[in-house]
Amino acid sequence: MLRRSLVAFAKRPLSTMASQTPMEDAMRSKITAALNPTTLEIHNDSHLHSHHKAMAGSTSQETHFRVVITSEAFKAKMQPARHRMVYALLKEEMAMEGGIHALQLRTRTVEEERRQAEKEREEKGEPVASAGVETA
Repeated sequence: MLRRSLVAFAKRPLSTMASQTPMEDAMRSKITAALNPTTLEIHNDSHLHSHHKAMAGSTSQETHFRVVITSEAFKAKMQPARHRMVYALLKEEMAMEGGIHALQLRTRTVEEERRQAEKEREEKGEPVASAGVETA
């Protein structure tokens, strides 16, 4: 009986199952659709802030996020403009009761991400490939 129940549960479409992270899912969906990121990391830091006075009485487990987004949509835009783009995408989630209370963003282009990775490799003493020159 239990086995049959588990098999039936496993065959249910994902859309009928309740998500354990609805806020994160909504963020991921909206950011992916609008910005087509090459990198998207969403870290839920809500547990680190649950003791804060502002969170007293909140039942939401998804209020504080750190988000890293790499996208060509940010090309030729300064950080404030990039952040405004993301805030505009998530305005509903930020306005709702129990929604996003704090959002820490790191927004960069593919080129900025590549340069950062090279800088980190240099600092570690690893070989760095220059434009047009390959390293062994």
